[in-house]
Amino acid sequence: MNFDLILSSISRHVSLTPEETTFFTSLWQSKTLKAGEFLLREGDVCRYESFIVKGCLKTYYQGVDLSEHIIDFCIEEWWADDLHSFFTQTPSRLTIKAIEDTELLQISKSNLEILYRSITKFERFFRIVFQNAYIAQREQINQALSTSAEERYLSFVKKKPYAEKRFSQKDIASYLGITPQFLSTLKKKLGKVNVD
Repeated sequence: MNFDLILSSISRHVSLTPEETTFFTSLWQSKTLKAGEFLLREGDVCRYESFIVKGCLKTYYQGVDLSEHIIDFCIEEWWADDLHSFFTQTPSRLTIKAIEDTELLQISKSNLEILYRSITKFERFFRIVFQNAYIAQREQINQALSTSAEERYLSFVKKKPYAEKRFSQKDIASYLGITPQFLSTLKKKLGKVNVD
């Protein structure tokens, strides 16, 4: 298992001794997904916090007409999970699916509790992770309710400059809450396919 990326991410917030690093890495398992495979399906319980080493996933709700309402894209050095399902151990309403071949590191709820008890500085690290996830989610909701489609699109490609190359137009449109046709029209209006 390659822990370089997650250890680099952790080091920005807490510093670990060699012994703590060894203990930390012992609590994780690796998982790989092919593009199109599921990390989590609606109705399943989220058993793991998953850190993305390589690849990309999308998180979505499924409509009654089986349409996807994408609420997040997760790429390298980000987390893929349903925190409500993970912490309550109740069935998820979300589906998480790989867009690309993906490599993950996963920690179970029980191992996360062991980590908190054994190395208390990890409570700080995961508090920052969960805090950032909450802030990003609130910002997304605020944008969806208070900005135009054009503003949402421009903000999206500014924050995720890799989006046009890694995500399909259908998925980007779903995330923005518009149709693929409207997205195409919007991009023509803006006069470019890629917005820097």
